[in-house]
Amino acid sequence: MARGIKLGEEVAITATVRRRVTDDRISVSIPSYGFPHSIVDRTSKVKRGQPMELTGEVTHIDGDWVTVNLGVPVTVNVDALRRVTPRVSPKRKRPMADERA
Repeated sequence: MARGIKLGEEVAITATVRRRVTDDRISVSIPSYGFPHSIVDRTSKVKRGQPMELTGEVTHIDGDWVTVNLGVPVTVNVDALRRVTPRVSPKRKRPMADERA
């Protein structure tokens, strides 16, 4: 689904709400990530089973597994990701070497 993802790109993961832990934290289930994950969510009134989109930056790629920084590093399968913004290399304003006259 999201092949061709590179380091530094912003990606989104669609997680499912498991339950509300406290008034300001909820527990979510991330596809292909084997651990529960909780996030701060003070404003919304999410319900159990509702999908939620989490965005973060790609920090490591190892074959079909990609590590995304969501505040903490989360390693998921590349098929669980959706590219939000591609990484654009910085452009040089001056050439690397002086031109000879």
